[in-house]
Formats: sequence, structure tokens, C-alpha cells
Amino acid sequence: MSTDSTAKTPAPAPPGSKNASGEGLLQLMLDGMRRNMRQYGMLMALGLIVVLFAVWTEGDLLLPRNVSNLVLQNSYILILAIGMMLVIISGHIDLSVGSLTAFIGAMSAVLMVEHDLPWPLAVVLCLAIGAVAGSAQGFFIAYLGIPSFIVTLAGMLVFRGLTEIFLKGQTLGPFPKGLQKIANGFLPEVGPETNYHNLTLLLGFALIAFVVFQEVRDRKRQQEFALDVPPFKLFLLKLVALVSAVLVVTLLLASYKGAPVVLLILGVLVVGFGYLMRNAIIGRHIYAIGGNLPAAKLSGVKDKKVTFLVFLNMGMLAALAGLVFAARFNAASPKAGLNFELEAIAAAFIGGASMSGGVGTVLGAIVGGLVLGVLNNGMNLVGIGTDYQQVIKGLVLLAAVGFDVWNKRKVGS
Repeated sequence: MSTDSTAKTPAPAPPGSKNASGEGLLQLMLDGMRRNMRQYGMLMALGLIVVLFAVWTEGDLLLPRNVSNLVLQNSYILILAIGMMLVIISGHIDLSVGSLTAFIGAMSAVLMVEHDLPWPLAVVLCLAIGAVAGSAQGFFIAYLGIPSFIVTLAGMLVFRGLTEIFLKGQTLGPFPKGLQKIANGFLPEVGPETNYHNLTLLLGFALIAFVVFQEVRDRKRQQEFALDVPPFKLFLLKLVALVSAVLVVTLLLASYKGAPVVLLILGVLVVGFGYLMRNAIIGRHIYAIGGNLPAAKLSGVKDKKVTFLVFLNMGMLAALAGLVFAARFNAASPKAGLNFELEAIAAAFIGGASMSGGVGTVLGAIVGGLVLGVLNNGMNLVGIGTDYQQVIKGLVLLAAVGFDVWNKRKVGS
């Protein structure tokens, strides 16, 4: 009597079924994390760095005052990192942003301190000057075909020289109180008197609702288009981690003076540029020209126009960062903005940008900037010298880029 040999081999249990063992679920989650390592790697690294320095500083890192200072101290780098991420995604680089930041700070001081121009009008003019500076560089890069490295290197020298000329080698200040509040101020208190800052709590809970909605919607869209999505348990774990992080930061800020004004500006930038890169046509075109320029041209993408707009945008964000930096220190200095371009580039690469272009997210730029910011703050708290700090940050950058190269080779093999 013959037997059916296939009947002896039980069919494997589908992922997530009741018959799946705990080890199988763990393996499924690990596989999902490997497939989405770029997305989760730096978030996990940021969490580990926070935990490390929280323990090392005996909790000082997570004191409400220190968390608030962490936001204020890194706000201008985070603003630059958003623009730099778009530049790198498009396949270019910008070495001029530090000098342009200093130049805009100098211009704002000349307009407001020397010529008594009302600060709102001066802010608008400075943003326009930044846009003109960025568009000038974008014109040379996009329409004349000069490499961005050369154009922005020249821009770095030009803007640094103009800063010295306008300030005559001296520090100029102070700035109007209204502008200072943008960089150093906090949201006003509203509602009944409690132990927390009510408006900060309200904004924090609104942000949590937005994060949950956005993550669920993105997952559904990916499933509708039959795209690869992380396992549900991994997705749920990510969602819980994000909500917990936002809740902790909200409570810490609300127990001090509330959310800084500049944090609200950063939030608007992250949401706006995040939507632009995910949903708008210009965002898809930026990814396209960075990922495969010849294919993008064949598809009808106006690569020159897109490149021009990317650098115009970088100029405006550099101007905003220059205003925030000058207002925070209440003076414009010829030495302002030194190495800001390196910090912004490092934040973008640590946050998941690729050297070859076409890869990266706005949120990744923020995560990369926070990694550097927490490293700086934590190392200062434990008394590590600036010389060793530079070594450690360099190694972190090298590790992030090396991981990107390794991940590409593994995927390609």
C-alpha cells in the first residue's frame, strides 16, 4: 500500500499564527529589524546614548532644565540639518552654510542695531538675503554645471569674508527683545495653575495623536500598494517607543518652563518638510535625481530646476539658523558659524543619508542632530575634554557611514 510522503511533512505555521513559537516570533522581529535597519538603527542608537549618559551622569542628563537647554543649544544645527539632508538626498553637498549663517547674523545686526530697523522686517529681509545667496549658488550648480563642492567651497570663503567686512572684525549687539524670545523664549502659560505647563502638555498630546495617526496611515498605504512592511509586533513596538519618547520629553519640558519657542519652529519645519518629501511631487523628484539622475531625466524630471530650488531652500534655512544663533547669544560675531557645516553634514549622514544620494528622511536628520547634541551635552556633563569629544564624534560619524556602506553591500549580495 502506497503512502503519500508529502502528508508526513507538516506545513510551516504562518507568521503570527497561534502555533508559532516564541522563538519564531523573536526571529520574525529580528528579521524585520534587519530589513528596516536604516529606519530603526539610529533611533535605537539615540536611545542607547540617552540611557548611557543618564546613568553616567546620575540622572542629570534628563533633568527638565537640561532637556530644555539641549533643545536651545542644538536648535540651529537641527535647522541646518533639515536643509542639508535635502541637499545630500539630491546628490550634492553644501560647505557654505556655516559661513552663510554667520553672514546673516551680521546682516541682522547691521539692520537692527546700527539702522534701528524693526526686527520683524529685518527677519524677512534676512530670510530673503539667504534665499538669494542660496539661489545664486544653485544657479552655478544647476545651470552652469559647476560641482557643488567647488561652488559652496567658494561660497564659504565669500560669506566668511563678507561677515568680517560688515562687522569690521567686531562683535555687534544687543538684539531687540522680541527676536531674543524666538531663540531663548518659552511658550506662554495658559489655563488653570497646575504643576505642569498646560500649553506644552496640550501640544505634546496633540503630537502623540499625530504620530499614531501618521504611522498607522503610512502602514496602511504600504499594505495597499503591496510594499514590504515590518511585522505587526515590530510596528507596535516602534509605535510604543515613539509615543513613550514624546510623552517623556513633553512631561520633562512641561515640568520646567514649558516648550521653547524654537522647538515649535522646529516642529513646523519637520512636519512641513516631512510632508513635502513624502507626498509632494518636488519631494519625489529630489529623491529621483539623487537616486538615478539619468533615469530621472528620461522620466521628465526637471533636474536643474529641482537642484536650484534645493539650494534656494538651503539658503533660507541657513538664514533662519543664523537669526536663531545670533538671537540666542544676543550678538553677531565674525567667528559665528564655525564648523556648523560639518555638524549639519554629520547629522545628515548619522541620520541615514547616503553618500550616493537618493536616501534619507527629514526625521532622520533630526535624529542625527540629536545624537550629536546628546553626545556633546552628555560628555560635557561628565567632564570629557573637547579634544576627546572631537575624536568620539568623528568615530560616530565614521561608524554611521561605514554602516551605510556595509548595509548596501549586504543588500546587493
